[in-house]
Amino acid sequence: MSRSASTGANNMFMNGFGEITEKLRRSTVLIRSGGHGSGSGLIWSQDGGVVTNSHVVRGPNVSLQLWDGRELAATIVSRDPQRDLAALHIDAIDLPSAVLADSSQVRSGELAIAIGNPLGFVGALATGVIHTVGPVRGMGSRHWVQADVRLAPGNSGGPLADARGSVIGINTMVAGRLALSIPSNIVRDFLSYGPSDAWLGVSLSPVQLPEGKALRTQTFGLVLLQVEPGSPASSASLLPGDILLGTEEKAFSSPRDLSHALQGRGLRLLRLDFLRGDYDRVRRVTVQLGGQITSRGSVAA
Repeated sequence: MSRSASTGANNMFMNGFGEITEKLRRSTVLIRSGGHGSGSGLIWSQDGGVVTNSHVVRGPNVSLQLWDGRELAATIVSRDPQRDLAALHIDAIDLPSAVLADSSQVRSGELAIAIGNPLGFVGALATGVIHTVGPVRGMGSRHWVQADVRLAPGNSGGPLADARGSVIGINTMVAGRLALSIPSNIVRDFLSYGPSDAWLGVSLSPVQLPEGKALRTQTFGLVLLQVEPGSPASSASLLPGDILLGTEEKAFSSPRDLSHALQGRGLRLLRLDFLRGDYDRVRRVTVQLGGQITSRGSVAA
């Protein structure tokens, strides 16, 4: 490619990148919550829906500042401290809403764009690359989008986006040199189903099922990589290496199917089909969710 052609391509990329970041800025809001400082939020619906971190809106009086300078009072619609998410509503229409991407498709090395309001700088931009998506050592089994992006106080609740400007996570904290963001699929589930006290206590990975007499047409499973001590999964006698197949009503075809199965509030039971050992027999276990574990579950023979 000639130097002039290369320069033209770079200019086209920069122009496109500028449009992408400007759209993200317009979808990002400044949040003030009483005397608890300020943070960021993301407009996810044109009719006034905003999502942010739960820890950003700890005060009773919440207000938002839009990209055009308008300041509006906000109502907290729902809050989920466990996932550190909160849904807000403002009386406004035709807002520049963002697009949520599928965070299960995020790959290491991809470009990451963060927009927020760190240290009072409204609409600040930071770029970097995706490090990985998964658990952080010492922080349990919860998955995070981990990116080499510089964040500061005030970025919490703002978007982490890919090179197309689609949101892949909500920026939440910094661990070491990496920014940690709540994956967009978890955000989407929260906005669709509301707060949940679901917690299974495992880290897992999608796998192609091995061949076995117990398996007929199903080819997808979720292998347990870790089981946290004292978790509902541990109390139900699930072990690393077990492969979750689905519930008694529905086979899993993606990790989101398990997330949906866990949704709910209050004490409840979930029956899971799984494989263990020689994978020759489908087993079933009953897991107790949403309450204090009082007894160990049993695995069907």
